[in-house]
Amino acid sequence: MSSEEHLEIINDNGEVIGIAPRSEIHGNPLLLHRVVHVLVLNRHGHLLLQKRSEKKDVAPGRWDTSVGGHVGIGEDLISSSRREMEEELGVAGHDPEYLYSYTHRNAYETELVTTYRCKCEGDFLFDKEEIDEIRFWSFDEIQQALGKQILSDNFEQEFMTYLGYLQSNTF
Repeated sequence: MSSEEHLEIINDNGEVIGIAPRSEIHGNPLLLHRVVHVLVLNRHGHLLLQKRSEKKDVAPGRWDTSVGGHVGIGEDLISSSRREMEEELGVAGHDPEYLYSYTHRNAYETELVTTYRCKCEGDFLFDKEEIDEIRFWSFDEIQQALGKQILSDNFEQEFMTYLGYLQSNTF
């Protein structure tokens, strides 16, 4: 029996229409699947980014969203975000705040991304198999890195979406 991760394939309405192995979904942008992101900010408003392991099949060695991962079969989004925070950063007991959802498409995959936000200062025990390094970045540092092959394309879209969210939710 294969231990390969299986994921739900969804339609444009977010309804599950099938299940397939990760290896089939990654590499086929016609198969939409769900992921969660958690933007982790510190008290200064700096955003935690993770440098993806060089062994990753997607964006190896690039800086990426604080937390990101696939939604498990039958798993709800908030549970998935909490699980991913614990798996990737060793952070438990936080209640991420829902922000927005969007579709991320590239030549490799298509994801329905649901983004949450959480404030957390540290004591991170990150997964050294998946992540080479983590650090907080100021928004200026992130903006200077945009388009320079330093950040993942997924994170660049996430960051621009987050900036739009902040602008539309400022009173």
